[in-house]
Amino acid sequence: MPQLITPDPRFRASFLEAVRENIAEDEYFGNTLKRELAVYGDSWHEPDGFARYVAAVREEELEAGFRPEGFVPGTWYWYVDAGTYLGRIQVRHRLTPHLREVGGHIGYGVRPTARRNGHATAMLREVLPHARALGLDRVLVTCDTTNIGSRKVIEANGGEFEDQRGEKLRFWIRTDR
Repeated sequence: MPQLITPDPRFRASFLEAVRENIAEDEYFGNTLKRELAVYGDSWHEPDGFARYVAAVREEELEAGFRPEGFVPGTWYWYVDAGTYLGRIQVRHRLTPHLREVGGHIGYGVRPTARRNGHATAMLREVLPHARALGLDRVLVTCDTTNIGSRKVIEANGGEFEDQRGEKLRFWIRTDR
């Protein structure tokens, strides 16, 4: 049964398969995967290099942790089933003006070969208690106006439409669901 976990080096092979799928589809989880490839891509194939990547991802949740300039603390979770990496979701601990406009508190992605199986809906539902534990009573989740699948995921989790800003739809979800 799929579950959310903190990033774990044991999923290296499956994670790298998912990366190859995303690259083949020209999908980069916003720019996250491009940034990660630039910094860690050369070392991911070695167990020690991938372990360093996982440690860095987990450090991003610490207030004093290392993360890209201008980024807020954010906690990553991976969605896995047995030994297979299915996707990831991040809860950003607070909003910057930019995140308030287009990024929101939560971003998620499912690997191409695992889509249309309800994983994104389940990931979002399962991460809401974690967001609540961070003190967030409600979270902002955004999606592109053309991303019907993501809109359905957000609405299935109680997303209340607030407005459209440019090419982004903005929804609020209560974390006490």
